[in-house]
Amino acid sequence: MKLRLPQYSGRDYLVFSIIALPFTIILNTVIFGSRAFSGLSIFLLSTLMTGLVLSLDFLVCGNIAVFLKKRFPAEDQSWRKMGLMIFFFLILTGLFLMLLFRCYEAIAFFDFPFNETTFAWAYFGLGIINIFLTFLFEGLSRFESWKVNMRETEALKKVYRQSRLLSLKNQVNPHFLFNSLNSLSSLIQEDSEKGEQFLDEMSKVYRYMLHNDEEQLVTLETELRFLESYLYILQARHTDGLQVDIRVADKEKEKWIPPLALQTIVENIVSQNAICKDTPLNILFETGDDNTLVIRHNILPKMANDTTEQVEGMDNLVKKYALLNQSRVDIRTTGDRATIKIPLITDKAGVLA
Repeated sequence: MKLRLPQYSGRDYLVFSIIALPFTIILNTVIFGSRAFSGLSIFLLSTLMTGLVLSLDFLVCGNIAVFLKKRFPAEDQSWRKMGLMIFFFLILTGLFLMLLFRCYEAIAFFDFPFNETTFAWAYFGLGIINIFLTFLFEGLSRFESWKVNMRETEALKKVYRQSRLLSLKNQVNPHFLFNSLNSLSSLIQEDSEKGEQFLDEMSKVYRYMLHNDEEQLVTLETELRFLESYLYILQARHTDGLQVDIRVADKEKEKWIPPLALQTIVENIVSQNAICKDTPLNILFETGDDNTLVIRHNILPKMANDTTEQVEGMDNLVKKYALLNQSRVDIRTTGDRATIKIPLITDKAGVLA
């Protein structure tokens, strides 16, 4: 198993490996003066001991820095976090430096008497270095976070571009358009009022697809209103073969989801299941206890068919949630029932920040 040491910025140990030897030699020069270079043995042994103590100090301080970074992750908590880091670093550095001085004093080979003035200068120098490294690693950490955010933003844009392309395919999908127009034609002949309502719902569907697909998040209430229009078109074709029940509390409708998420799910369900009046396809929408929207439906297998676009749509929905740093879309099948859980987002600003 590979040992992974905690890192604050991802470049901590690279920076330390560069500065460790020069800092060690400078500190030994402060402690011993010219005696640090009076012989090879004293130079090597003092370099080894001082380097070891500095490494231990760096490792302990690094663990504290990582803990404080997790404890104060928000942007407006940066100064509090850095202030605490410097406070603890100065205390720990003083303790490690005292340990180093006492070790040199206890080992007769070094012939080193403890000197308060020398200790004060060494502590002052290391304190300045600690403050400098704190700001350096904070800057490196922010730079790494900025690069990660840039990569995630680009990946999210790519997924949304793919989503828009799939949505445009659906908007001009000859099968969907043909079926819709065919249903409209039948309704106009049978009942002009129903035909007019169908046309109105159809226009709402296409208007929503054109305008809301540019948004990254919409309220669940907005998506459900669109879904009602979309379901009206599907049910005009399938009549009693498609039955949908929506049980969502009003307070849950204020939460957020990616646009066209529900349409993607319903389209996927309808495309993969046989629909007839004798054995209707039942779809239930309800909110779960874990801040999710749960979609349940019975499974009615049908003959093999091409559902490539629907599968791509579901894959894009899963990627959207992953890139929005949300819980994953959970899809489970048990016997003749299937359950799909999608997270409901409560903090739009935090997700899109």
